Amino acid sequence: MDLNAPSFQTFQHEGLDIAFFDKGDPDGKPILLIHGFASSALVNWVYPGWLKTLGDAGYRVIALDNRGHGRSAKPHDAALYHPPAMAGDALALLDHLGVASAAVMGYSMGARISAFLALAAPERVRALVLGGLGIGMVEGVGDWDPIAGALLAPSLDDVTHERGRMFRQFAEQTKSDRQALAACIATSRDLLTAGDMGRIAAPTLVAVGTRDDIGGSPQALADLMPNATALDIPNRDHMLAVGDRVFKAAALAFLARYAG
Repeated sequence: MDLNAPSFQTFQHEGLDIAFFDKGDPDGKPILLIHGFASSALVNWVYPGWLKTLGDAGYRVIALDNRGHGRSAKPHDAALYHPPAMAGDALALLDHLGVASAAVMGYSMGARISAFLALAAPERVRALVLGGLGIGMVEGVGDWDPIAGALLAPSLDDVTHERGRMFRQFAEQTKSDRQALAACIATSRDLLTAGDMGRIAAPTLVAVGTRDDIGGSPQALADLMPNATALDIPNRDHMLAVGDRVFKAAALAFLARYAG
C-alpha cells in the first residue's frame, strides 16, 4: 500500500466539491486530519510524513482539502469560510465515509476548525490533537488583515509586511487560488471563548513550537480544558513544527492511549 502518493476522491457538501483521501488500514482506528491556512492535505500531512507515520502505526488516515484549498472548490465569497462551515465539511466527510467517530488532528487553522467540530458534534470526536495553535485560539493571533493584502498584491515584490510575504510565498509555492485564500483569511479566524474551550471534554493534546510567533501558549489553552495536555515542540517555528519528530512521537503516544 503506497502511503506516499495518495489518490484523492471528491464528494459534495453545501454545493461545493470537497477533495479527500482515505488511506491506511481500512479496519484501523480512524483519524481525520484537517490542514492549515494556505496549505492542503498533501502539503500538511503527506509531505511532512504524517500519512506514513500514522499509516505505519495502523490507523485509517482520512484527510480533506478544506474549501478554498488544494483540490477542493475555491469560492471567493468570504461568508463561506467561517469555521463552523468548514467544520461542517469535515463532519460531512465522516458521514460520507460512514465513520461514526474518529480522532481528529488539526494544524493552525485546522486546529481551530477541529475545536469547532468538537463543540458542534462532541460524540464524533474520540480525541483531539491541536497543533500550531495555543491560546491564540481564544485571544487571537495578531493582525492578519495585511495577509489578505499580501495575497492580492500584484506581485511578491509589492509586499513589505513580513508575515504577509511569508504567506504570499507559501501560497505561490502551493499554487493556491489567492483570491480564495484572501476570502478565507477574512472570516476563518472566529475566536472561541474560554468557556467554549472548557466544554471540549475529549482528551486533547495541544502542541506548539517554542519559536512559533503565531499560535500562542499551548499551556494556557490546555489549562482552559478539562482533559488537555500541552506540548512544547522544541526549537520549531509555525511552519516547521508540523513535521517535527518530537511532535510525531508525542502524538503517536497520545493517540495510542486515547484514539479509541
